[in-house]
Amino acid sequence: MSPEELKRRNLENEFVYSTSRSGGPGGQNVNKVSTKVELRFSVLLSSLFSETEKEIILKKLKNKINNVSELILVSQTERTQLMNKKAVTEKFYDLVSKALTLPVKRRSTRPTLTSKIKRLETKRNRGVVKKLRKDSGGSTEEH
Repeated sequence: MSPEELKRRNLENEFVYSTSRSGGPGGQNVNKVSTKVELRFSVLLSSLFSETEKEIILKKLKNKINNVSELILVSQTERTQLMNKKAVTEKFYDLVSKALTLPVKRRSTRPTLTSKIKRLETKRNRGVVKKLRKDSGGSTEEH
């Protein structure tokens, strides 16, 4: 499922944003402005996902989900609250779309006739090289 398909479901109504001051160096701006944005999304209470989709999300994103089944994402890289809000929302859509995308099953294939012939030819050539080495190797030791 692509992030665009998820955006069409209008999940923003179920997002809960909270802000706080970002950590780390940065001087006066960091110390007085709440730019860090935390997004909380309750997976089990969501009405826009089916039960199977909820199970997949809970299973694949279990490291980012707390004990009350809330998916928690944080963004504090940008200088403004609005930019961090956009960043954390994009991060949510990317993560959930990757979780809901089923992997393509691998189909086993057989080697082609050309590749079989090429493999046998290289084996034959290698054998000839070894044979020549064996024949000439014995004659140098006798002298």
